[in-house]
Amino acid sequence: MIKLLPLSGDVSPAVRGLGWDWAIEDACQNYVAREALQLPEATADALLQAADSLYDMMVQSIPDSIPDDLLRLLAIPENLWAAVRHSWNDDRHWHLYGRFDLADTPDGPKLIEFNADTATSLPETAVVQWASLVAAGQAEDDRQVNGLFEGLQHQLAQWLELNSDLEPTLLLVHLPDSDEDAANCAVVAEAATEAGFELVHICSVDAMQISVQGEERGAWAETAPDNWQRFSFLFKLVPWEILADEEPELTADLTQLLQSRDLVIANPPYTLLFQSKGILAWLWQNFPHHPLLLEASLQDLAGHYVRKPLLGREGQNVMEVTDGRTGQAVEGDFSHQPQVRQRFAEFPKDAEGRRYQAGVFWAGAASAIGFRRDSGFITNLSEFVPHIIL
Repeated sequence: MIKLLPLSGDVSPAVRGLGWDWAIEDACQNYVAREALQLPEATADALLQAADSLYDMMVQSIPDSIPDDLLRLLAIPENLWAAVRHSWNDDRHWHLYGRFDLADTPDGPKLIEFNADTATSLPETAVVQWASLVAAGQAEDDRQVNGLFEGLQHQLAQWLELNSDLEPTLLLVHLPDSDEDAANCAVVAEAATEAGFELVHICSVDAMQISVQGEERGAWAETAPDNWQRFSFLFKLVPWEILADEEPELTADLTQLLQSRDLVIANPPYTLLFQSKGILAWLWQNFPHHPLLLEASLQDLAGHYVRKPLLGREGQNVMEVTDGRTGQAVEGDFSHQPQVRQRFAEFPKDAEGRRYQAGVFWAGAASAIGFRRDSGFITNLSEFVPHIIL
């Protein structure tokens, strides 16, 4: 049974007092719970260890050649195959961060999925949940597993060092008209400045210009009126598969720039291998009955399981199935995609019957924990819950 600690105080002044007011939009605070999950230290350690082990397993499971059959199994768009292979086999293409969604079951943590490409909840995890403890007078050392900002800073510094032949300029782009995505980019931008990037700029992806011709070759953005700047590093909070589907010409140009080292991009194309929920079936095939995994297959399972699209987002089109009968489901735009089946896992619940999913951020190593809760499936609209270590 999940136990909760009420949190008093106003989060907004605490956020401003920490100097992070630039990193969150107002709506971000509205779905952060005013109570904290009481997390035993041993449970926190198990969640962190699970994330590190799962990342190692994913890397081990991918052959360096990345055969066509594997790319098809994972539903990777074919116009990204060259970029996926190129980035996988060149260590200068650096995976900055991702978020493991885990179920803390009586048998230990179990992998639900890995948001490897464009994981959000950075402001909530790195800033607001700590500010919640500050506001309540509970912010003592080691009361929260929250090294996300430091992890991002280290990863960005490593990315910069691996590509020291390139100008230390970073462009961060997000989907248009998304305050949430802009806030997530702001956290990465601040970490990048601390990591040593000399020019950092955030804009909508529509405001970015890409050229593959002559002296104009590269990624450009207008950093001030009539002042266009070329960038060597690109952080995109735009899913690779959406680029491949909706912007095939842009995808081709980005692949060209990657291959010629006019641009490096994070998260790199190979993270789509981990982002695809087909990796759940692939991991079960490579590590059958591993204690961190739930049984998963691209075919129907017997008994109780969950079916979800391979490249679905935000919990859309997830469906519960029991003995062939469908149960609760989430509407969405991804029903046309291939589906993975994953053995059902019961999440821990509180006294009101709400389910809790652990989100463990990996940034070179497992570095932070946050929780989402809901009475049904966990989606992007589910409430974010801070935690406090017992």
